[in-house]
Amino acid sequence: MPILLAATALRSQEASGSSEYLIKAGFIYNFANLVQWPSSSFAQSDSPIVIVILGEDHFGNTLDRALDGKKVNSRPFVIKRARTVTELQRTLGPQKDCQILYVSSSEMPHLGEAIQMLKGVPVLTIGETPGFAKDGGIINLILEDNKVRFEVNVRAAKDADLNISSRLLALARIVQSPEGRKPE
Repeated sequence: MPILLAATALRSQEASGSSEYLIKAGFIYNFANLVQWPSSSFAQSDSPIVIVILGEDHFGNTLDRALDGKKVNSRPFVIKRARTVTELQRTLGPQKDCQILYVSSSEMPHLGEAIQMLKGVPVLTIGETPGFAKDGGIINLILEDNKVRFEVNVRAAKDADLNISSRLLALARIVQSPEGRKPE
C-alpha cells in the first residue's frame, strides 16, 4: 500500500510541476507581447523570436507545445536549449541571435557570466530563482501561495534597451539591483 501512495504522490507532484511550467510558458508568451525590442534585434521583419533555455529544462516540451503556431507581430517562435553558459555561447553564435533567455535555477550560479555575455544585446532575461532580478536579470517568475507571480528589474531592462509595457509593469513587483551596484 505505501508504494501505491508514493506513486500517486509522485504523479501528483509531476502534474503540479508540469502545470507550473505550462503557466510559465503562458507568461513567456505574454511577456513577448508586452516587451518591445529595437528593430535591430531582428535580421528581417519576419525573423523569429528566439528563446533559449539555459540550464536544466524543466519545461520538457511544454513550452514548444504552448508556442507552436503562435506569433507576436508576425514573428514565430524558435526555441533552443543550452545546458551551460559555454554551450550558450555556441548556441548564440557571433550574432548573439536570441531575444529571450530563460535561465533555469540550475544555472543561477552562472547568471553573472550569462548577463556579461549579453551585455549591450537586447535580450529579455527571465529567471525562476530568488534574487534573479536583483542580481541583474530582467523578469523573475516566483511562486507565492501556489501562484506564479513576477518581479521586474526596470533598470536591467533599460540597460538591455528593452521597452516594457506599462500594462506589464502595473502587474509586476518592481525590484532594483542593490544600491551602488550595477548588474554585472
